[in-house]
Amino acid sequence: MAPQRGAPQLLPSLTLPSSIPDPYEPRPTFWQGRPHLAWVLAVFAVTAFLTYASFPPLSLGEAGYAFAVGAVLWAYRRPPFKVYAATLLGATVVAWTSLLGWLHNVTWPGLFLLGPFVGLLNGSWYLAVWWVVPRLKGHLPWIRILVMLGLAAAWVLLEWVRGWIFGGFPWLPLAASQWERPLVLQVASYTGAGAVSFVLAMFNLGAGAYAHRIFFEGATGLKKRSPEFMAALLVLAGSSFPLVADVMGQQRERLAKVAVVQPYIPQNEKWDPAQAREIMRTLEHLTVEAAVVGRPDFVLWPEAVTPWALIDDPNVRPWLEGIARRVDRPIVLGVVVGEPAGADVTWWNRAVVVHPTHGVQLPGYTKRHLVPFGEYIPLRPVFGWLEKVVPIGGDFQPGESAEPLVLPTRAGEVPMGVLICFEDIFPGLARDSVLHGAELLTVVTNNGWFGEGGAAAQHAAHSVLRAVETRRPVVRCGNGGWSGWIDEYGQVRATVTNDQGRIFFRGHRTLEVTRDARWAGRPSAYTQRGDWFIGLCGALAVFGFWLVRTLRPPPATEGETAF
Repeated sequence: MAPQRGAPQLLPSLTLPSSIPDPYEPRPTFWQGRPHLAWVLAVFAVTAFLTYASFPPLSLGEAGYAFAVGAVLWAYRRPPFKVYAATLLGATVVAWTSLLGWLHNVTWPGLFLLGPFVGLLNGSWYLAVWWVVPRLKGHLPWIRILVMLGLAAAWVLLEWVRGWIFGGFPWLPLAASQWERPLVLQVASYTGAGAVSFVLAMFNLGAGAYAHRIFFEGATGLKKRSPEFMAALLVLAGSSFPLVADVMGQQRERLAKVAVVQPYIPQNEKWDPAQAREIMRTLEHLTVEAAVVGRPDFVLWPEAVTPWALIDDPNVRPWLEGIARRVDRPIVLGVVVGEPAGADVTWWNRAVVVHPTHGVQLPGYTKRHLVPFGEYIPLRPVFGWLEKVVPIGGDFQPGESAEPLVLPTRAGEVPMGVLICFEDIFPGLARDSVLHGAELLTVVTNNGWFGEGGAAAQHAAHSVLRAVETRRPVVRCGNGGWSGWIDEYGQVRATVTNDQGRIFFRGHRTLEVTRDARWAGRPSAYTQRGDWFIGLCGALAVFGFWLVRTLRPPPATEGETAF
């Protein structure tokens, strides 16, 4: 039908192709178009920085109570798994590679293998947080608290695994972040340091739940209270304040007067034959000066301090015995001992006593836990092409005995348990020494490998944990620091520094080491019972994850998955 004359003509409607944006449609802002980016940037930065800051060199112990709060809060918002995992694993890899940055002084490849490995292992805990936390919403408080306890226990289990896998590297457990805050450490004398890590992990979980309740659940007034946070506070208070009584009423008595010698020998000179005579003169001068000035019961030298091995070089033994006679004091030193065995030489890393009358007392204490690729090549048929860091032909042999060295003092003979180098990061070794009768623990180490970064203080933090666990004072002697002594309650009583307050220097200091008489001859509960708390954490973790699997899915809130 033809259109009527005079009728208005309608233009056909036009539809823009989908590839052409509508100029009248409001465009999303930068952040609206990237709903997860703000969370990614904030959680990455906060987690990486607070993890790093918790430990030396920054030693901000309070950061240990907050390093995971952002990650827990974000998990409540149900972010995509890949985004969450990449963010948290990346943050922990950055943090741990930075914390272990001192390792570059020994090996750059080692740093970029070990740092990411530890970061990924610790970061796997956040993957459990992502899976567990969103499933708790809408369930009874007691269920949520039990599951949170299981998550905190899972952190402790990861630290325990790190102490065993590939020979073990339990460096800087979360408990070590509190090495300058001894109150919270006292529970370790009953449970081991794992309970301190448990308390801190639980606090982070509770604080994350509290933050979500305030900022995203619209809670006001009394409803702001979070059962998870209240439980975390109860765990913190219950593991700390009741144990103040253990610290009160100390009966300090003199144990030993120890002269600590720091020769501060650069690592590139330590095994240089051209520097050997100068090193020996330095050791002799410092020892004589320390004996005259401090009038100690005995003199303590660091690990592997002589430029030549004992027995392997016939001049070392007479030289050591000559110094001991000259100062009329026993000398305790770390030394490499080599003994010919046919065409080969058997090597040990030992601590021995040189008595002014009886001479070198062999065999002394032999290091029980050797450093992989430093003192031996693990799986030598596979990795034999790799060179050890220590320029000694062949592998060192591990010791088996934890028998203490007995030192004469003005207060009587003192059985002294020795830990060489990084042995003090393994709680079982210190515990064995005390079970064999040690009343004093001594750490001799050569931190000259690691420069003047955070390694020395990080290493010392473990000695604080061992002192509390075993209720034994710990004396440390490093090649250039950290040297000093720690009482049985984890309080650093003395740090060896120079006039400028630096721990890295060449010198000596005499330490008056005392103890609480209440612990003389008395082992701590942890020393007696061992790692029972690890078993409890295993049960809590298994029960907590089983409980989560049995829960009904939580109700989804509109828009919650976007953030």
